[in-house]
Amino acid sequence: MNEAERNWHLINVKAVVGDQVIDGSVSVENGIITAIIEGKYIPPQDTNSRIVDGQGSWLLPGFIDMHVHGGFGGDFMDASRDAYDTITRFHASKGTTRMLATTVTASQAAIEAVLKATAEYAAGTMPYAQLAGVHLEGPFISELWPGAQNPAYISPPRLDWVQSWNEQYPGLIKQLTLAPEKETACELIAFLSESGIVAACGHTDATYAHITRAADAGLTQAVHTFNAMRGLHHREPGTVGAVLTDDRIYAEIIADGHHVHPAAIALVMKSKPADKVILITDAMAAAGLGDGDYELGGLNVDVVNGVARLRNGGSLAGSTLTMIDALRYVLTHTGLSPAQISRMASGNPARQLGIDEITGSIEIGKRADLVLADAAFTGVSHTWVEGRLVYGS
Repeated sequence: MNEAERNWHLINVKAVVGDQVIDGSVSVENGIITAIIEGKYIPPQDTNSRIVDGQGSWLLPGFIDMHVHGGFGGDFMDASRDAYDTITRFHASKGTTRMLATTVTASQAAIEAVLKATAEYAAGTMPYAQLAGVHLEGPFISELWPGAQNPAYISPPRLDWVQSWNEQYPGLIKQLTLAPEKETACELIAFLSESGIVAACGHTDATYAHITRAADAGLTQAVHTFNAMRGLHHREPGTVGAVLTDDRIYAEIIADGHHVHPAAIALVMKSKPADKVILITDAMAAAGLGDGDYELGGLNVDVVNGVARLRNGGSLAGSTLTMIDALRYVLTHTGLSPAQISRMASGNPARQLGIDEITGSIEIGKRADLVLADAAFTGVSHTWVEGRLVYGS
């Protein structure tokens, strides 16, 4: 990358800067945001920096997807560089700049293959969206709420497995989803918390009391809130009731119009603090490819009209959602502003992952993980990762 490509100015944009929207420009040097300028930008005559005209488009911090299984035919369980390039290239074209390679409930060997492949991929040059680590969704989940997870591989909590994986790949595992009501689950949650790994509840039959005890042990997140978990009842608030009322817990939402009704999304937004909601895709391999026959965790999946369901049983099987579509859905179905929703797609996951000092918002000194979206948020024209253009021209 030559000097002109490393240093550039993006002019004429509506930039989401914190809770504000600024009509102006952003300057980048060596992949770092160096200036945020309100109003018209007049470049110095001696500059060798490239100038990109945003033509009034929205400039957002790059999206951070903490829960994504694949896209455009690739699945993280494929455990191959080709698959990871395919997934990260596709989601970068939809505004994602960082993501967690998310597994499914599978054999110990299959999970270890993903850990090895992700460690090797992240150690090299990642040309598109960056893998920030691994999200282990299962296998320590409830047999009562498998969803689209393969029940053949459900396991009791295995602290020894997780300790071994964390020793072999230090810092790689960023999130682990489990059923907190399982025996010894709180012991594992405490280890995760001490190790800087997000402990999340999901695919769970946990009661309100189970979740409260788990939060005391270090649980801080709920995956795809409402889906594959014990629901809210006025005498037993259940998993959902605990997630909505315990401010220690972040709530993930799949905002695609299929997983969660708009009124339920509104309930989450009104119940949780603004900094405790995280938009995710839960996208599987079909994302970007349209209807057809697919597979998730060894189970057959049919995608019809963009909705992925298990062929046997009909359970929702991940999604075909992208982050830009999730943002637009929330914008359309709530009274929230683009700046408020941007926080849920970027700032909140960055803080939960402990990377908010370097990314997740448009601020001077942070890495230029940026997305240029059209006025209606129907698409992305440019995506930059650390100042490097990974999508667009």
